[in-house]
Amino acid sequence: MNRLSFDRGWKFARFGLLPEGGSRPEPEGMEKPSFEDGAWRTLDLPHDWGIEGPFRGDLPNETGKLPWAGIGWYRKVLPQQAAGKRVYLDFDGAMSHPKVYVNGVLAGEWAYGYASFRVDLTPHLASTGTNLIAVRLDNPPDSSRWYPGGGLYRHVWLVTGNAVHLAHNGVFVHTPDVTSERATVAIAATLERETAGVSVRHEVQWKGKGIAQAEGLKASITLPRPQLWSVATSNLYTLKTTVWVAGKLVDSHDTVFGVRSVVWDAAKGVLINGQRVTLNGVCNHHDLGVLGGAVHERAIERQLEILKEMGCNAIRTSHNPPAPELLDACDRMGFLVIDEAFDCWRRGKKPNDYHLDFDAWHERDIVSFVHRDRNHPCVIAWSSGNEIPEQGNAAGAALSRELTALFHREDPTRLVSAGCNNANAGSNGFSETVDLFGYNYKPQLYGAFRARYPRQPLFGSETSSCVSSYGEYFFPVEQDKSKGFYNFQVSSYDLYAPPWAMKPDIEWEGLDKNPSVAGEFVWTGFDYLGEPTPYNQDRSNALNFSDPKEREKAMALFEKLGNHSPSRSSYFGIVDLCGFKKDRFYLYQARWRPELPMAHLLPHWSWPGRDGQITPVHLYTSGDEAELFLNGKSLGRKKRAPLTYRLVWDDVLYAPGELKAVAYKNGKHWAEAIQRTTSSAVALKLDADRKALTGGHDLSFITVKIVDAKGEQVPSADHLIHFTLTGSAATLAAVGNGDATNPRSFQTDEYPAFHGLALAIIRAKHDTKGEVILRVEAAGLKTAEVRIRVAAQ
Repeated sequence: MNRLSFDRGWKFARFGLLPEGGSRPEPEGMEKPSFEDGAWRTLDLPHDWGIEGPFRGDLPNETGKLPWAGIGWYRKVLPQQAAGKRVYLDFDGAMSHPKVYVNGVLAGEWAYGYASFRVDLTPHLASTGTNLIAVRLDNPPDSSRWYPGGGLYRHVWLVTGNAVHLAHNGVFVHTPDVTSERATVAIAATLERETAGVSVRHEVQWKGKGIAQAEGLKASITLPRPQLWSVATSNLYTLKTTVWVAGKLVDSHDTVFGVRSVVWDAAKGVLINGQRVTLNGVCNHHDLGVLGGAVHERAIERQLEILKEMGCNAIRTSHNPPAPELLDACDRMGFLVIDEAFDCWRRGKKPNDYHLDFDAWHERDIVSFVHRDRNHPCVIAWSSGNEIPEQGNAAGAALSRELTALFHREDPTRLVSAGCNNANAGSNGFSETVDLFGYNYKPQLYGAFRARYPRQPLFGSETSSCVSSYGEYFFPVEQDKSKGFYNFQVSSYDLYAPPWAMKPDIEWEGLDKNPSVAGEFVWTGFDYLGEPTPYNQDRSNALNFSDPKEREKAMALFEKLGNHSPSRSSYFGIVDLCGFKKDRFYLYQARWRPELPMAHLLPHWSWPGRDGQITPVHLYTSGDEAELFLNGKSLGRKKRAPLTYRLVWDDVLYAPGELKAVAYKNGKHWAEAIQRTTSSAVALKLDADRKALTGGHDLSFITVKIVDAKGEQVPSADHLIHFTLTGSAATLAAVGNGDATNPRSFQTDEYPAFHGLALAIIRAKHDTKGEVILRVEAAGLKTAEVRIRVAAQ
């Protein structure tokens, strides 16, 4: 089949609930070719209508204070297609409840906004002339617990071919027997419209060269000395499957796959190719920070690069099927994936969420989900659900068994799990309905579960939920996890968490005491839009202000906002909404990359007015011992005790200057970390992660740093930054600063810094090339600029 992008040149308009408030009725006949859409916007996909804003104080901060709820229509002309061909549209996702019309006739629909699906256009196409494709989407309010986005936010593909062809996601490849000496590649193909004289051939290719062949709808190929896929060596093969009728080639499809074995063992955890791989994992929601829910391959890749630097090796797709591009990137970069289907089953968590569609759609959703993702070597297990309300009753257990069986029917090669927050799910029989058991926030129960179920693999499916804000530190430093919440921010000492959660150290103690647990998935790798715990809609949050005058101002603001907090994005991330590393990044790096010489000190050391006051110092290091110095004077050498994960000096008296830690491992020098007191901000400094782009929505992420005369980041700097982009080969896609409370749109040309940092994202255009220059300015600071080259696509 011929597969081409169908992303460009759509017409778009919104109805129902509108971004600025109010509503707009839907006209009749928008699915028909005769409808006049000349006044509609023209845009390219992927497109998230919610991220366009504005942020509104009257909207729930649970879903990001963004106007994602409403109705959207997309229309596009499809040129006349060749006679006798089958014509399909493949949607990687559409948020939500898409109805697809061809020339005014409903051709197909789906319900789940995260699902990928195919629509057959063929019966509805005109025999001559063009055809009108119209897509209606309906995002009802109260249908999500986090920011879902809205629109055709993933890619759309035009697929054409002959009457006899491979079915949609109709090639299944797996490797049932793997050793370093040989591997068996098992292949199962499904055809649309089998006919006499048809034959199916398969060729395994390595780096573009054919190395083995087989024939048949079901086939087996033996590979001698295979190049194995793992987190360390993410080798990928290609299977080229061709379909022939009476000696004529009628279809061809390439399937990327990896040769690896996956074994879940109750005592040893996850074994990849026979070797234990501890799951150093994170959960991530689907949005891409300031870019919103729209899929951008480079943004996904950048997130994984940052996580890999931390030592992360696994992703749990929380709590829905991910964009296909995430799994492609995990295949290439060597990440393991728990691929999750649902956040609810028959019992909902929001009035209009998936529970309304579950009975009618869940089987189709699972089949589509599994068939799409089953060839990815990165996928090591399925998850049927997250924190399902049915964990506590017999009906829920029976339903869980049905879902597990459905996953097994569609993919007998992988095990099935669920993320369970109900403590009783590990003892009431619910755990017996899945192959792997995942506990959410229950490290204290790992031992009891292992004693009860000595043969069932166990992992931390959701852990910690520690909260923090980049660059925020509050004094005194409290050990109580419910403290540290002030001024709508959270102290970055990494000690604070909501009631159900805990600092990372407690989860690690549970893991270290129970080494049979396969590992963990931290909530979350990145901050995301929505769920700004602990600053939800509770008016009492205003009482978390340390200063009486600030509290009074906050109460007035609460009144103005209808008693809603101004926070609009999460504090859970190890990395913030812009991709800036919080202190917690280095705490996890110290544990997950013990072979890396590293040390990280906190807090920053620029505290005017704190002279002589107690300012606790924490050191995160992969070393086992360290000595702390303030202006050259030793403040003591400390050795890390068993089941402790940070070194702490609680009684440091602040004095400006240089704070330095020297870390040791096994008695030898290992790493150093320094925090210096900064002087006044004098300049802007830019760092582009990539200065050469390829046209077609490629991205460059440019960090803006405010520095003093010595080039040190000034942690108190909050200047308003102006962005100017010159050149026609790219656009300024988004800006931000990681502050969860900032109500400014991300789609603007000015944004304040937050603790000395801001971000700009440059997006390359289609069908153009050349150089663009980003210039950044702020009052009283030296201007900076960076040049980005855009090559033709």
